[in-house]
Amino acid sequence: MSLILRASLLSTSLLAAVALAGCDSSSDPNLNQTGAQPDLPAVNETLVPPMKIATPAGWNGQVPVAPQGFTVSAFASDLSIPRQMLVLPNGDVLVAEGRGGNAPAMRPKDVIAGIIKKRGNSSGSGGNRITLLRDGDNDGTPEVRTTFIDNLNAPYGLAFVDGSLYVAAQDALLRFPYEEGQTEISAPGEEVTKLPSAINHHWTKSLTASADGTKLYVGIGSNSNIGERGMNVEEERAVVWEIDRQTGAARTIARGIRNPTALAIEPTSGALWAVVNERDELGPQLVPDYLTSVKDGAFYGWPYSYWGQNLDPRVSPQKPELVAKAIAPDYALGSHVAALGLSFAREGGFGGSFSDGAFIGEHGSWNRQDLSGYKVAFVPFQNGRPSGEPVDFLTGFLTGDGQTRGRPVGVAFDPARRILLVADDLSHTIWRVSQGPQAQAALSP
Repeated sequence: MSLILRASLLSTSLLAAVALAGCDSSSDPNLNQTGAQPDLPAVNETLVPPMKIATPAGWNGQVPVAPQGFTVSAFASDLSIPRQMLVLPNGDVLVAEGRGGNAPAMRPKDVIAGIIKKRGNSSGSGGNRITLLRDGDNDGTPEVRTTFIDNLNAPYGLAFVDGSLYVAAQDALLRFPYEEGQTEISAPGEEVTKLPSAINHHWTKSLTASADGTKLYVGIGSNSNIGERGMNVEEERAVVWEIDRQTGAARTIARGIRNPTALAIEPTSGALWAVVNERDELGPQLVPDYLTSVKDGAFYGWPYSYWGQNLDPRVSPQKPELVAKAIAPDYALGSHVAALGLSFAREGGFGGSFSDGAFIGEHGSWNRQDLSGYKVAFVPFQNGRPSGEPVDFLTGFLTGDGQTRGRPVGVAFDPARRILLVADDLSHTIWRVSQGPQAQAALSP
């Protein structure tokens, strides 16, 4: 058989499989998959999982939709795959731009998934840089925009402590000296510690500092969906590290946490929280992505079980001694919403209904027929814990006809300016959400 004919048959088979993947629409709208006790349906494993991603449509002069009393505007555009953001003490905004990972496809279904994901992914290779945006008069239009740090290896997580900027690239945690007001750093970063980077199926390294600033926390995702590359490549993957800021010494504080894509400190308790992307291919409504406090010494189940001690039938051999220790996360966000951003309201937030809680950027699904995510949600908190149903805070990304204008990633609440910044890596935009003159009154209980 000729090489051309072989390639043609493979292409035809893949396209047929993609079409087959589009035939499964078995989601049950009556299931409640948010909160502390989400509905978990039976496992629905298929040869080719259902796959559908919203195709890019462009904003064409429109903007996302916020609750009444809020104004949404483009804070910055023409970025190069903006991911996570950090607001510095002087109000300057840093934006990490990049794309990482180099994991090869293992199975035909991986190739199919790659085709589907590519249809809705951001264009370009990523800036591999950090951009600085300065809006000194807080009018929503930055007067200064510079490349703050260049030539980084897929930067993602950002943190600032005691005059030092910390950047979690896909292979190392770096430290840069910072002086207030500077608009660029040309010196190479000092390596605090190396981070696991072989294969990098999940390449993003989330980052935050402890409440007292002495420790840094890094989220490190798994190297596979459920261990299909072999558990030897999962050494120190699907974990959260605590790193001593001065010495670089690291210890693992949580395991079995499949892909902790964003970390943040809850302001009233000082506790560490994460949003986590759960596993695929068990059906359109398994397993819910989640928001959880990160408990020291906890095991969250991956890959052997999900949402506590529900066994994943695909993993062999099982480890019942580990499953017996698995704890359930705190709060489900819905299956396959792909939560990538987390920022807590601080110092009263926006007031009213949005005074205490977590803003969560949901990048959006690719592995279910009814699209989920593609928005920024708000989970209300009280006394340091989730206290109610999630609320849609920023929508309008989906057009209603299977297309999307953008996909939210990182979110950053700035209490000094009472704004929320949202990174949209599909349209390469940072959106700015602010309150109108009557917003406070409109939000009051």
